[in-house]
Formats: sequence, C-alpha cells, structure tokens
Amino acid sequence: MDQALTLKPEMDLSPYRVFTDKEWARLRKNTPLTLTVEEVIELRGLNDPMSIAEVEKIYLPLSRLLAYYAEATVGLHQASQNFLGLKDGKTPFIIGVAGSVAVGKSTTSRLLKALLARWPASPKVDLVTTDGFLYPNAVLEAEGLMHRKGFPESFDRARLLKFLSDIKAGQRNVRAPVYSHFYYDVMPGHTVTVDKPDILIVEGLNVLQTRELPKDGRAVPFVSDFFDFSIYIDASEDLLLSWYVERFMHLRETAFRDPGSYFHKYSRISEEEAVETAHRIWTEINLVNLRDNILPTRPRADLILTKNDAHRIGKVALRKI
Repeated sequence: MDQALTLKPEMDLSPYRVFTDKEWARLRKNTPLTLTVEEVIELRGLNDPMSIAEVEKIYLPLSRLLAYYAEATVGLHQASQNFLGLKDGKTPFIIGVAGSVAVGKSTTSRLLKALLARWPASPKVDLVTTDGFLYPNAVLEAEGLMHRKGFPESFDRARLLKFLSDIKAGQRNVRAPVYSHFYYDVMPGHTVTVDKPDILIVEGLNVLQTRELPKDGRAVPFVSDFFDFSIYIDASEDLLLSWYVERFMHLRETAFRDPGSYFHKYSRISEEEAVETAHRIWTEINLVNLRDNILPTRPRADLILTKNDAHRIGKVALRKI
C-alpha cells in the first residue's frame, strides 16, 4: 500500500473546530450586549425560547467573528480593486442561513440582523428569505409540484441568482418578491426593496445546495457562490419533528382559525387528527426534503450551530479550512 495514502487512526481530518457552548461563550471577549430582554422576546419565533443568556453565550461571539470576517472581506475586495485599477464602490457582505423547517432559521436571522446593525459603525443590514422566490401556487399546481413545495425545483432559481448578482454588484433598489405564510403563496405585486446594504442576510432551506455540474465545464453559479459566510442550524430528526408538530398545533389555535388562512381547514379537525396531519406532512414532505436536499449541504457551511432538546445551541462547529 502506498504509504502516502495511509492515514493514522488518530488523525483528525475534520474541516471543523468544534466548541461546546461554554467554550464558545468565552470567545465573546468584550463584545457589548446591545439588545434588551424585551427585544429578544420580540425577535424570537414560535416555540423558539431564545433567551438573553443564549444571545450572550452564542450570538455575541458570533457577532464578533462576523465583524472580523466582514472587515477582512472588505480588505480583500479593496485589494482586488487596486489590482484591477477599478473603483466599483463597496460590495455587500452576504450571510447565508440554512437549515430544516422548524429549526429556528428565522429567529437566528432576525437576531443577527439586530445585532449586526448595532455594530459601532452602524452598518445597514437587510434580511431576505428565499420563500419569496418560490414559484406561485398556480405555477406549482400546473407543474404538479405542490407536494414538492420547498424542494429545490419549486424555486425560481434564475430569479434568485439575478437578485443576488445585482446585490453583489452594488446596484440600487433591487427588488425581491414577498411570500405570505398566511396565504401560503407568493404575493403578486408585493416586493421588498434592498438598496445597497452593507450586510445582507439570506435565509432559506436550500441556500447551500449545489446541483450537478455541466459536463462541458460551463460556469454554473450556485446561490452560495454569493455568500461571504454561511451558517447551518442543525438538530436531530426527532427534535425537528417535535418542534414542527408543536408549531403546527399552536398555529391551529391561532392563525389557522382565521377563515382567510390557507390552512383554515386544519382548525376545524379534532386535536388527534391535527397531530396525525402534522406527522404526515412532516414525514411525507419536510423529512424527505431534509434528507435529500437540506442535510447534505451541512458540510458546506462555514459555521454549524447544533441545537439540543431545549432548543438551545449546545455545540458550535467553525470551519478551519
């Protein structure tokens, strides 16, 4: 056997450096806490008991790390501009946030937006979710894809790539479509405008996904090609199922009761039927998407935040290579 290919059992080939929550918390150093308890409560999502203690332990060190990354990226961009003799202006620092349904991506994204906007330089921070880039229900129904909503093929990938390309190029007033979870559809005529942010957070299920490369070697951009830093929020399948069912049952008692809600019919069935329905939706749709499309992208993230059964971050893995 070629000795150069022989690996010693004790060799650590993981591309990540792993921290416990306590080890990670020490990396906060003197990063100031700029959010109040009330603001944290307002930012957190359904069944996501984010606390001020976790903000201090996990997200303040992360904010400090992102400050270093953003500063280094600006320096790298300036070096490239100097080399090319160009003056294209600033390039936004783009952060991707990925993970399963019900894992807490929205809470993390909103929290990061609030923290990053309060850096001493007061950068302009915007947040966009890829839900808006789903094809409208009418298109999904015509293509027989309603049961695949949230899967890669249900997104208008060309439109999303064009949006990110325009943002990265520093264009003004770039518009993104808006999605309504109440109506379970893209809202026609509704857009959100992103105007030259210093930082843009892009949250979505499949933002780290690649696809099969063309055999002719053509350049095929991925969404993640536009990211300067990426985060994957992780949890076990059992926990994700539990959190999804809890959220479904909570919505059944609140938003679903509105007759205008797409899911109003679920407010009229029994509790037992509702639990069975939530399990079925998770198993037939969300779990399949997780296993086939979302989880395989985890190793592509720069940072992996792993949650425990208390919905708290118990482990942090930071890419070292």
